[in-house]
Amino acid sequence: MSDASTDRDDRPAEVTDPLLWRLAAAVADTHQPDEHGACDNGSCFGAAWPCAPWHSAQVGLRAAQAAPRTGTAEPAAHEDAPETPAGRSAVAAAARPVAVGGHVRGLTRRTRDAQSG
Repeated sequence: MSDASTDRDDRPAEVTDPLLWRLAAAVADTHQPDEHGACDNGSCFGAAWPCAPWHSAQVGLRAAQAAPRTGTAEPAAHEDAPETPAGRSAVAAAARPVAVGGHVRGLTRRTRDAQSG
């Protein structure tokens, strides 16, 4: 991985954990859809996109923007985030696709349409 790929100018100002942001962004960048809707990363050979690593990167990108945790309190939820479903953490429930720079880090309309229908 080149230094340019980890020295990001597109990091949002609200990021509280730059290292987590860079790592999650790198994972999201390397797990992109190909022309057939599969993940183009060799480690996901044949897996449909969005793949598990891409989803994990989304959680990481959101967690990197969460308020710093103190003690055992849950991180502050985003105002427009849905209520936390049973069995999911507040961070995972608040995770929304992230659009940064020219790379796909969020669900595309095509992917959302395919998942809903």
